[in-house]
Amino acid sequence: MSATADPKYQKSIVLIGLMGAGKTSVGRRLAKRYGLPFTDTDDEVVKAAGCTIEDIFRLYGETAFRDGEQRVIARLLDSEPQVLATGGGAFMDPRTRTKIGEKGVSVWLRADLEVLVDRTGRRGGRPLLKDGDPRATLERLMEERYPIYGEADIVVDTRDEPPDITVERVANALDERLEPRPGEVTQ
Repeated sequence: MSATADPKYQKSIVLIGLMGAGKTSVGRRLAKRYGLPFTDTDDEVVKAAGCTIEDIFRLYGETAFRDGEQRVIARLLDSEPQVLATGGGAFMDPRTRTKIGEKGVSVWLRADLEVLVDRTGRRGGRPLLKDGDPRATLERLMEERYPIYGEADIVVDTRDEPPDITVERVANALDERLEPRPGEVTQ
């Protein structure tokens, strides 16, 4: 843990949610706020694979990507506490959910369809949105993933607003969760 890190964060803060929910932009700000390192797990998968996520999907398929993602996240969670921005499908893997539950505090950045469509339309490099109708794909992913994302320790709604507002909501929820209640013994 860095010398300036908030000592109450002995576990990693793991941001989950669909693409476009703001995991990276919120994660960077949250890490700075708490003096923790920030890691985007997609970047780490790219480093480990030696090629882009789009290339991994194209050359090896989604299953190979998810396996690599699971290994990278497990490795990151076994290191020092940090803020992790995970890929949208990472929390769907039961092994990853279990590891996050053991080593981290999961925070679901929940966004509605319009916010996701708007944000994902601004940037490419999203293999799952490459073919077909992005809105329909996002709707399908919401139906599949939101029930699982609901298992997160904390749920914070992210809206069409500056990331700093979402950071405040996440920080308040984390502080509330990590503050000992009267009579509670802390680790």
